[in-house]
Amino acid sequence: MIIMSVDLGKARTGIAVSDASCQFAFPKDVITEYNTDRLIEKVCQKAKEYSAERIVVGYPKNMDGTLGERAQECAAIAEQIKTQSNIETLLWDERCTTVTAHNYLNMNNVRGKKRKQTVDAVAAVIILEDYLRSL
Repeated sequence: MIIMSVDLGKARTGIAVSDASCQFAFPKDVITEYNTDRLIEKVCQKAKEYSAERIVVGYPKNMDGTLGERAQECAAIAEQIKTQSNIETLLWDERCTTVTAHNYLNMNNVRGKKRKQTVDAVAAVIILEDYLRSL
């Protein structure tokens, strides 16, 4: 089964995909899109392109576990992705994934434009790796 993860952002959305055995997660794309409807279409296209059988969407809970405005927006977007793609879609706690992604990039001395272009895909990998470990 191929699983795709999505790290939703206001401007950039990271995409990562597992291998068929669900052992490894690979960064694939960063979608730059400000319009929610177009973003949902692009995410659905990526799911089809990668033959995803499940989509895991990052769920940005507050550190105390409560749900803020952004978590509610992500839940609504995930529901629309599920409806439009007809692929099982679930939410996955993504607390601290972007911070962790920045730390990984720091350790590998990735800076400037390259960092900005990759941090969201790395965050999507972290979400997917966490989900795969739970299986």
